[in-house]
Amino acid sequence: MEEVELGGVLLPAGSPVLPAVVSANRDSSVFPGADQLDLTRVNNPHLGYGVGPHHCLGAALARMELQEALGALLRRLPGLRLAVPESELRFKPGLVVRSLESLPVTWDD
Repeated sequence: MEEVELGGVLLPAGSPVLPAVVSANRDSSVFPGADQLDLTRVNNPHLGYGVGPHHCLGAALARMELQEALGALLRRLPGLRLAVPESELRFKPGLVVRSLESLPVTWDD
């Protein structure tokens, strides 16, 4: 909306800015032990996008779709289970969405 200085860089009005979501709440000048998960932290002016007007409009629909799809799959294949130990599951590297590289499954008749 207006010209602003961010991190020593002058950004003209209307400049697109893509924040690194994983850096939220890790400002050591605001949070002592900023890289530590502390659920008991008080006076926590955290930056979060999980509620209110910043919450994803499709999140509730996506959860419902997933619940229905998994429910149908498990009803159809009640013997469905992981084909590897849970400790062998690997996640794709990424900054925003956590997802598995693969999900090997097997089922018993």
